[in-house]
Amino acid sequence: MEALQRLYPIGIQTFSEIREKNYLYIDKTEYVYRMTHFAKYVFLSRPRRFGKSLLTSTLHSYFSGRKDLFQGLALERLEKDWTEYPVLHFDMSTAKHVGKDELISELERKLTTYERIYGRNEEDIYVNQRLQGLIERAYEQTGRQVVVLIDEYDAPLLDVVHEKENLGVLRNIMRNFYSPLKACDPYLKYVFLTGITKFSQLSIFSELNNIKNISMDEPYAAICGITEDEMLTQMKEDMERLAAKLNIPSEEVLLKLKENYDGYHFTYPSPDIYNPFSLLNAFADGKFGSYWFGSGTPTYLIKMLEKFGVEPSEIGNNHAEVSAFDAPTETMTDIIPLLYQSGYITIKDYDESIDLYTLDIPNKEVRLGLMKSLLPNYVASKTRETTTMVAYLSRDIRNDDMDSALRRLQTFLSTIPYCDNTRYEGHYQQMFYIIFSLLGSFVDVEVRTPRGRVDVVLRTKTTLYVMELKLDRTAGEAMEQINLKNYPERFALCGLPVVKVAINFDSERCTIGDWIIEK
Repeated sequence: MEALQRLYPIGIQTFSEIREKNYLYIDKTEYVYRMTHFAKYVFLSRPRRFGKSLLTSTLHSYFSGRKDLFQGLALERLEKDWTEYPVLHFDMSTAKHVGKDELISELERKLTTYERIYGRNEEDIYVNQRLQGLIERAYEQTGRQVVVLIDEYDAPLLDVVHEKENLGVLRNIMRNFYSPLKACDPYLKYVFLTGITKFSQLSIFSELNNIKNISMDEPYAAICGITEDEMLTQMKEDMERLAAKLNIPSEEVLLKLKENYDGYHFTYPSPDIYNPFSLLNAFADGKFGSYWFGSGTPTYLIKMLEKFGVEPSEIGNNHAEVSAFDAPTETMTDIIPLLYQSGYITIKDYDESIDLYTLDIPNKEVRLGLMKSLLPNYVASKTRETTTMVAYLSRDIRNDDMDSALRRLQTFLSTIPYCDNTRYEGHYQQMFYIIFSLLGSFVDVEVRTPRGRVDVVLRTKTTLYVMELKLDRTAGEAMEQINLKNYPERFALCGLPVVKVAINFDSERCTIGDWIIEK
């Protein structure tokens, strides 16, 4: 064990700072060498908090010839020349939630920073003219080609992806800003862009038809995020320290880290990739918290789910061909591309014979975070009361006391004001789905069986609950349906005792009316 506490670079996205202050760094520099030697214009899309900015900053240090920062890393061995190039590095994440004028002013500010170094031609008035002038002067003054790095190129557009008019206006400004990249080709050494979404080639980089998108390329599957291999080798001590702190065996630490933060794949096949932000936070705090969601509630996502009429239970377990999810977000006809590119669903499997990918929620952290943000749409209540209720409910179900759980839910639902649109069975199903998802148990809605469908299937460590929900009928009718369709037969193979739960909702009282539980 080290005497000194390990330093985790949480929220630090500057490569030089991480290296100079001796923070933990997972060596990704072999990818840096590879991606700078096979194409001139490269684009990479990954979800937020996945290390895109750190990767961009690593490129910045590399092209600035900072050999000292790469000591002991793969790149030190691969690179022989260490030439210093002029680097223009633009971080667009500072231009979120802005209108037209603020966006232009933000772009002008970014250009001014570099014009202090390379000067400005008075005749260059608009941002595109100024960028072109900058690239040409940097080339003339240094005698070397220029490197352009654009981090989070889509940040100004993400918030307005659901607003047609605004999106068009801001998109034109960005398209105009990026337009010189094509004309300046002779002066450019390398151009790298990162973002969350894939806006169509036509809309922003209409000129740049030679841009190489490496987002789904197998050699770059692990360019961002932390692979299980990297964790087991480069973070072995961290895992041991966490096991000691929580007083659990290291095998269990691995299982818990896997369950909470693993499960991402950006191509197929791909190594198992952990969310780096969550992983580092868990090691730093010594506990399995919900970090990725805590760092920003995705309002645009909630709005888009409403716009496309997507129910919470429909978010996971989708099957799609690649053109359906690695697709431009502004022309999308369903929510899949946005969910995939934002990291709420990820590739879980691929069937080569029919060319279909299986997309699902990556892990427990994302599932719980997602359900917590969706719950207010179904239960207009105070969050604290809901969280408390879910915690008690969780204990009832762990103790195999479904009767108490339903009684608790009945009381809870009868004390809260309701949202509209509650007069249909599906509303209650979705609310049940969310609440049971928050228990951290495995839950599925509308599971297809050979003889029909069952509303909710809930699997705990010891029991499989098959639940049927009815609206303004009786629990007896719901139970008849379970028996009639012989639902338990289908689940006999799971090896757990099956418990039948028939529930009737009373829409007048806006809560559970009666229920029957049969073992």
